[in-house]
Amino acid sequence: MTNPIRYIRKSMSTRLSLGFLLRALPIFVVALSLLFLQSRHLIGKEARQRATSELDNTMQRLRTYLQTIETATNANEWLVMKDLRPETLLDYSRRVVMMNRNVNGCSITMEPGVFPGYEGHYSAYSIVAGDSVETVREKEYDYEEKSWYRVPKMMRRACWVEPFNDYNAGTLYTKAVIASYCKPLFREDSTLVGVMSTDIALSTLNEALKTESPYPGAYCMLVGKQGNFFVHPDSTLLLQHTIFGDELYKAQEGLKALGEEMTKGHEGNMIIDVDGKSCLVCYQPVPNTRWSLALVWPMEYVIHSYQKLMLVTIALALIGLLAMGLLCRRIVNSSIRPLELLLRQSEQIAKGRYDQRIERSRRRDAVGKLQNSFASMQQSLDEHLTAIEQANADTRQSNEELLQATLLAKESDAQKTAFIQNMTHQVRTPLNIIQGFAQVLRDGMSMISEEEMKSITGTMDHNAKHLNRMVLMLYDSSVTGISDEEKMKKDETPVRCNETIRECIDFTNEHFPEIPIRFDTTLDEDYAISTNRLYLMRSVRELLYNAAKYSDGKNLAVRMSGTESGIRIVVEDTGRGIPTDYQSLMYTPFTKVNYLSEGLGLGLPLTMRHVHNLGGEMRLDRDYHEGCRFVIELPR
Repeated sequence: MTNPIRYIRKSMSTRLSLGFLLRALPIFVVALSLLFLQSRHLIGKEARQRATSELDNTMQRLRTYLQTIETATNANEWLVMKDLRPETLLDYSRRVVMMNRNVNGCSITMEPGVFPGYEGHYSAYSIVAGDSVETVREKEYDYEEKSWYRVPKMMRRACWVEPFNDYNAGTLYTKAVIASYCKPLFREDSTLVGVMSTDIALSTLNEALKTESPYPGAYCMLVGKQGNFFVHPDSTLLLQHTIFGDELYKAQEGLKALGEEMTKGHEGNMIIDVDGKSCLVCYQPVPNTRWSLALVWPMEYVIHSYQKLMLVTIALALIGLLAMGLLCRRIVNSSIRPLELLLRQSEQIAKGRYDQRIERSRRRDAVGKLQNSFASMQQSLDEHLTAIEQANADTRQSNEELLQATLLAKESDAQKTAFIQNMTHQVRTPLNIIQGFAQVLRDGMSMISEEEMKSITGTMDHNAKHLNRMVLMLYDSSVTGISDEEKMKKDETPVRCNETIRECIDFTNEHFPEIPIRFDTTLDEDYAISTNRLYLMRSVRELLYNAAKYSDGKNLAVRMSGTESGIRIVVEDTGRGIPTDYQSLMYTPFTKVNYLSEGLGLGLPLTMRHVHNLGGEMRLDRDYHEGCRFVIELPR
């Protein structure tokens, strides 16, 4: 059997794993403990914040009810004093109850002798009786000793009095336990004339304090200045017992401490035992009263989140241990990885593969030095091989570039030859015609009739113009022509559109007098755009010249109209049109449908360039199949 200690000493991987675990485990435990303690603190803090927030919401609901009573009293007090008569007191008392659904009753009680003719006391009282309101003048009874009359009279200001039972023998009373907002009534000379008291049932307050929070087991309680319970889930404690306890109700020490804080009007929170359960209690005084409101939340529900945290912590601990085990394995593999890499790289080099590189090591032991030496050797081999491959690649690229240059030179030479041949043919034809007729005129001038003379000179003039047109087109396509065009592009002046188009039509009719050209325009005669007149005329004349030359000569038309940004010029003819397979090449200079056809193949390319330099667009209408239709759009 192998000795474990001897095995650990021999096994580097095992020794490293144990060393890592022994060093990492205390840190891991401390980190989890700190996380656990911090989470517990945060959960407690969050519970207090949530409970305080819920208490604020409940206090707001309570204050809404109390402010309703206060507002109803204050809003009617000045009306009572403005019209202080016995019969009006009954109306105002009834009005307060009827206009406010939270009011249980309202009494307006006068000091003795305030109203002449009414001896003794005078008190108007209204209460809710089922679905109606009952209003009476109360019978004589000693109300001056009642707290709702005595306290505001003594304090000479409005106040809330402790809830009480309103039973008075022989008078109208409500069966509900009520709390009253009492306001003394003063004349302008500060003489007290009575007290106006508005009541709210304790059951209404109890409904107002029912918590709407999602906390299970949470409830509210309201205590008075002596510690009496006004609101509590246990209705047997209301008014009869205090938070400090008595003979029948034995309060716990925690409740007594809470009672001290609440009756002193303090605000805060504490954890105490209530009915054998640890509870978080948040409390604060009710504004404008001597009462205090508290929210009680059993800690077992707070700890419920903490228990969830414990489960999460345990799960994290297990995951952490698993991660530590995986990390140990990774460290061990990392320790022996250089040797494995050296072995694999040696095998690859033996097979003639040099593209895979081994990483350098930061270790300072023998294995790390061996790995770095091997990496340096491999890098040197790779650099030499890369240099050889780069030299081969440069040679191949140079050969390819030389081949492309040779092909381009041959193609350029072929294009030059084709262009010279085409140019020679195109120029020779009109020159031969002109020379022939010139010889005829020289040798047989006396034998030529006037009509023949006109025909000969007309033919010579037509060919001379044709020759001049080709020369101008060659000039436009040259570098000098482009420079002049860029210069002329800036010479923009107002150009009258209708007048310019008519000049283009007249120019075309000089070459093709037998072909009628129709002109339709929707623009006014004075309508003008700012553009280069020369290049506008060249563009339209070239389209008209091609239309007259290659169409059937029957339906040649020019239409011009306005657009949102400028004008639109349409040149349209009927005939064979432009072949579909040639349409993609028609804007390429020196390209023709037929090599033997008349022309240099520069008309449409130069027209397109002129239109673009004028800031416009030219297109062939591919939806028109009766002949050929070009559309030019130019800006203003």
